[in-house]
Amino acid sequence: MIFGLPALLGFLPMVLYIILSFKGKDMLTVVLLCVLLGAALTGQDLLSVGSALNAALGSFMGLIGFIILMGAGLGHLLTRVGVAQNIVHLVVTKTGVKNKTQAMLATMFSSVLLVSMLGSMAGSNAILAPIIIPIAASFGITPNTLGVLLHGAGATGLLLGPFVPSVVTTMSLTGISYGSYLLHVGLPVSVIIWISTFAVAQKTQKKYEGVEVYSDKDSAGEEFTPGAVTNRATAVFGIAMLLLIIYGIVMKAGASYALTVMFAAAFVTGLSAGVSITEILKLLVEGASKMFWLFILFVLYDPFLNFVTESGAFDAIAGLLNPLINMGGAPVFMVAATLVGIFGVSGAAVAQEKVLYDLFLPMSEALGLPAHLWSLVLLVGSQITFFAYPTGDMVGQMGLARSKDLKSMIKNGLIITALSIAYVVIRAVLYQFL
Repeated sequence: MIFGLPALLGFLPMVLYIILSFKGKDMLTVVLLCVLLGAALTGQDLLSVGSALNAALGSFMGLIGFIILMGAGLGHLLTRVGVAQNIVHLVVTKTGVKNKTQAMLATMFSSVLLVSMLGSMAGSNAILAPIIIPIAASFGITPNTLGVLLHGAGATGLLLGPFVPSVVTTMSLTGISYGSYLLHVGLPVSVIIWISTFAVAQKTQKKYEGVEVYSDKDSAGEEFTPGAVTNRATAVFGIAMLLLIIYGIVMKAGASYALTVMFAAAFVTGLSAGVSITEILKLLVEGASKMFWLFILFVLYDPFLNFVTESGAFDAIAGLLNPLINMGGAPVFMVAATLVGIFGVSGAAVAQEKVLYDLFLPMSEALGLPAHLWSLVLLVGSQITFFAYPTGDMVGQMGLARSKDLKSMIKNGLIITALSIAYVVIRAVLYQFL
């Protein structure tokens, strides 16, 4: 720290980040300001800042940013060749939807499947909505209900896909295997979200049925009829993803393997659809370009967090909290860290998870917290935030469903938040046995 300032003052960039994030300021601007403040507090010069940015490009945060870029590119390609739409079409037609309940379940399953493969809730549900709305409308499902379904189901896709950024981040930070992650974290939290979402959707449907309806224009939608080329490309994509996932699990592949999967899936799918290699690359770049700002954001997160670490702020915070944590042990630590993550840190979920990791890692190591429980804290602490209060994710899904009913969205979000925290509390109390 410059001028021998107390290490705790090195936490100022983090305080600035939290305050400006909750005020809804532009995230790129916020993180850039935090980098500059952190550099000033730790006495960095222009050369060392340049070196930090150079290192950031090859850092874990840079890798996650690039995975997000490629996920967006793959999603764009799948949409252009009709594979994404065909997946939804197959789910709805092959499941033989005959009533409201089945239509709700088909919607949830389609959303989970798309999001878990493409790694983006906004992008995946944007593909799903135009296809599912006419089907939902034909069964009398209200926009209010569909908004709840898209938000809840889409969120679980972000918890289950092996190459989704949030899952890759959790596994990489804690060293947990995918199987262990699913058993202790992904599936239990997803079940909580599914149960709450379906129950709230049912109540919302009863309340607004006949009151809120889709317009004739929305109900008509666009007829999707897959051709032979689209069906072939869909089959190739499905087989390729299955084989790549199995190979990755068997070989215990790391985070970087997600890039191999995305490139391989893009090329075999594109080629099977009759798209040239040049055009495949153009489509990948075209789709990725929409998320380039997020890549820059993740690159900037690395020096931001490293400067805070270099200041000694995280260690100082850990020293202050240690007496409290030691009194309650691992259970108190798990609950406290989770609550701080949900209500005390905001921003992109993956970056939020990294902040939580850096902040509480010393205490987790001191307590000897098992990797699967540490993973639970990190995931719930970062992913449940967009259920705890209205965020862009919540409002965005409501908009995709053509709904204006924020109350139902918030209701489902608060129930999910409460149940997720309760699950962490239960696991914390029983951590020595489970």
